[in-house]
Amino acid sequence: MKELELKYGCNPNQKPSRICMEGDRELPIQVLCGRPGYINFLDAFNGWQLVKELKEATGLPAAASFKHVSPAGAAVGLPLDDTLKKIYWVDDMGELSPLASAYARARGADRMSSFGDFISLSDVCDVDTAKIIKREVSDGVIAPGYEPEALEILKSKKKGNYVVIQMDLDYVPDPLERKQVFGITFEQGRNDLKIDRELLANVVTKNKEIPDSAKIDLMISLITLKYTQSNSVCYVKGGQAIGIGAGQQSRVHCTRLAGQKADNWFLRQAPQVLNLQFVDGIKRADRDNAIDVYIGEDYMDVLADGRWESVFKVKPPVFTREEKRAWLDQMEDVALGSDAFFPFGDNIDRAFKSGVKYVAEPGGSVRDDNVIATCDQYGMAMAFTGIRLFHH
Repeated sequence: MKELELKYGCNPNQKPSRICMEGDRELPIQVLCGRPGYINFLDAFNGWQLVKELKEATGLPAAASFKHVSPAGAAVGLPLDDTLKKIYWVDDMGELSPLASAYARARGADRMSSFGDFISLSDVCDVDTAKIIKREVSDGVIAPGYEPEALEILKSKKKGNYVVIQMDLDYVPDPLERKQVFGITFEQGRNDLKIDRELLANVVTKNKEIPDSAKIDLMISLITLKYTQSNSVCYVKGGQAIGIGAGQQSRVHCTRLAGQKADNWFLRQAPQVLNLQFVDGIKRADRDNAIDVYIGEDYMDVLADGRWESVFKVKPPVFTREEKRAWLDQMEDVALGSDAFFPFGDNIDRAFKSGVKYVAEPGGSVRDDNVIATCDQYGMAMAFTGIRLFHH
């Protein structure tokens, strides 16, 4: 198959729409279920590259949760502790396979952004992973294969219309990429940069110690940024992205946005949140929204108009700003990557509030000395990679 007709392009008015291969090459995918759309494939192919590179860099199964051509989450398959199982809503599923753990992490880090995601898996989709996917609101999945029972589980989703794509593991893309904008063809060499530990060798701060676990987190951050719309930064802890800021015109706004997401991830692990009692039968998305409101700044307004009554069995105590700050002060050893240099130390000031200790960025700013000095002020270790990772 050299081409596949799509329902429409980015929007219903954009017809005709298709994906196709040039020359004699065949499309490297099989559609096993559903009818993928234009944006589905953009998410699928970007996500597939991300998880493939994560697996190559770490040796661990990887998963990504994509929305609108940027990852909402990305992770490798490390075991989940009881707290993470609870905040990712998989505490009723027993021990999970490494691949299922990777997707639980990728989906769970920013559940509001992952609502309606497209999933990418580095390994053959197993039953554990399919069961998690079955219970979440999602548009589709791409993987190199599917266990027979897992495929049947996925085919039963969305009344048989769930998109399931199988990717050819042996596919190698052409070295040149092309796309059109306003009828004009753009061409560039593929960004085939290999991200590994060697990129982290140039540590420019007084603190030179970056343990191997932090190097893995920094590699996850950089690989995630390679497929995130720029400007972008990515906070990572324990083998998973916990805050991704994408597509902002100002880098400090990226750092703030991603930092707030990282903060929310950690706040969800606070006893005040873990002890919330929801009404029976509440949908998962409504539960996620309620938690987001509870840890947000406007919760007092929600309490005042009584909206909590439809969500919680018991009116929860206010999670005060002071209590939240005290909890966040316990977050530590977070890794932060940036797709381009930090132009000012204010990015580092904000990152410190979210527990960042390890940083990787290209370097090359006229204010590098200020950024390094700010890292030194907080005892951070920062590596200059010398490589920019813009993605558009």
